[in-house]
Order: sequence, then structure tokens, then C-alpha cells
Amino acid sequence: MTAPPVIEARDVYKTFSIKQGLFKPKKPLHAVNGVSFGLEKGSVLGLVGESGCGKTTMARMILGLETMTNGEILIDGEPLSGLDRIALARRVQPIFQDPYSSLNPRKSIGSIISLPLRVHKVGDPNGWKKRVEKMMELVGLPPRLYHNYPSQLSGGQRQRVAIGRALIMKPEILICDEPTSALDVSVQAQILNELLDLQKELDLTYILITHNLAVVEHMATRVAVMYLGRVVEEAETATLFKNPRHPYTKALLGSILTPEPELDVPDTHLGATFPNPVEPPSGCTFHPRCAEVMAKCSTETPRPCMVGDVKVECHLFDREMQEAS
Repeated sequence: MTAPPVIEARDVYKTFSIKQGLFKPKKPLHAVNGVSFGLEKGSVLGLVGESGCGKTTMARMILGLETMTNGEILIDGEPLSGLDRIALARRVQPIFQDPYSSLNPRKSIGSIISLPLRVHKVGDPNGWKKRVEKMMELVGLPPRLYHNYPSQLSGGQRQRVAIGRALIMKPEILICDEPTSALDVSVQAQILNELLDLQKELDLTYILITHNLAVVEHMATRVAVMYLGRVVEEAETATLFKNPRHPYTKALLGSILTPEPELDVPDTHLGATFPNPVEPPSGCTFHPRCAEVMAKCSTETPRPCMVGDVKVECHLFDREMQEAS
């Protein structure tokens, strides 16, 4: 009997009501529109897509910061709805994008990292300092910074404080929302490698939310590509980068800058505007921007297909499966 995934989403929806004006009725915005995935313990799922695709809303639901409109999220086989906030916080912790705003500037580093221990009343107060210093050493912070304040630290050190605070409760899952985008390029690689080392050492499971496909290729074991609230392609990282199936995934990978000086800035051929999520296109929501669009793309919604080990939502593969059968 195989163990259940450490985290699983089953047909998850999140709909917001958006005001259109003083005398106009509210309109629904389907931020997450039927997302499903499973993640094994010790793996890293990269959630990628343009801003507004729903990946951060998905993460907020996993953290219990947003309630689902429909569907189910399971942690070790237990429904998220059956866990209270304290129990969930012990098992799932976030690392936020901006270390400058996610830390209280009036609290010392020791106080910030020990806060979860105090809130959850874990362990003996007399042993908190020793536990925090051990965590600081684990994330690459010298213990002499215990009484320092965030303003006295560099950006990389602040993000290490945020990582230490997230890990002090020994969670199973970390939600990393653009964990290096606010840092200098010279520091980003250090933090990413440190996160990988911690993941292997502590057997952690990561959900990595990022726009940076190079980060995903470096860290993730599996990638889910989101577009307007849907996962349009999901595959093992090596498979997806070697042979992307969905036209949107191909466009994203085609947008990666190369160090070769003779090559110009790549053109994604997606246009300059993102569709209005309040009034999404009919049929396949990607069809107005798709280079391989067909007649039925504007009228029929594609269904999920398995092409080998790759899950993809595209009429191109509907057609392939029909021809194969």
C-alpha cells in the first residue's frame, strides 16, 4: 500500500466577487478554476505562470489564509477543512517574497525566530534561546546576530531569518513565494542552494512559486504551469524543459534570456496584454494568444489528457488521442 501524497489538491476552486461600479452588479473572478495535483514527501513542485494566473491564491488556500469555494486540499490524507489554524501552522509554513517587509523591524532576530515557539507554547522557555541559536547556525546566521534588528542585516541575512522562523516549528511543507526575487542576483544562488540543502537534510516538501524558470529548473522535481486559474501542463521538470507540450509552456520557455550576445531579447509571441480574468475568453482561455490555434479552440474547453507521463490541457492532444484510438 503506497502512502498518500503529503499534499494533494482535488478540483480546487476559488471565486472572488469583483465590484464593477456603483450601480453595476458584482462579477465573479475565478482565480483558481479546478486545480488538481499531488506532491510526494521530499519533492519540490514549481508553480509557474504569469501574474494573475492563480498560483499565489492557490498557495494562500494551502496556508489557510483563503477559504476554498469548492474542492478539497489534503495534508497527509487529512482534509484541510478538518485542521484548525494551529495544527495547520505546525505542518505548513510560508517563506514570503520580501524579507524587508515580512520581518517586524522592532523585534530582534532572536525574538522573530522564536515567535512561533512562543505562540504555540512549544518546549521550555529556558531552552528557546539555545534552539533559536541552533536554527540560526543551520540557516547560515552567526549566533552573534541574536540581539540584532532586521535593519542591521543584509537582504540575504533577512531572508535567512525568515527561513529560520519558518523552520523552527519543524514543518513538513514550506510554501516559497518568490523567495529570492527581492534579493541581489549575487545572493539569490546562495539562498536557493541553502533551501535545497535544507530540503534534503530535513526531508522537507516545497511548493515553489516563481516567475523565474531558471530557478524552477534548478530546484523543482515537478512543474505545474498555470494559466487563468487552470493547470495547463504538469510534468517532471526534466521532461517539461526538454519537451514542453502546451503552446503556453513553449512560449514561457521561449522567453528565457540567453547569455549569447548575438541573440536579441526573445519574443514570446503572446502579445503585450493578459486576458481579463473577469471576462475570460470562451473555449480554451489561451486561444487568443496561441500560435497553434484551431477552429474549435474558441468554442470548446479542452479536457485534461495524459501524454505519457505529462498531463496537458490542449486540443492538440485531444486530436492526437482520437487519432491514436
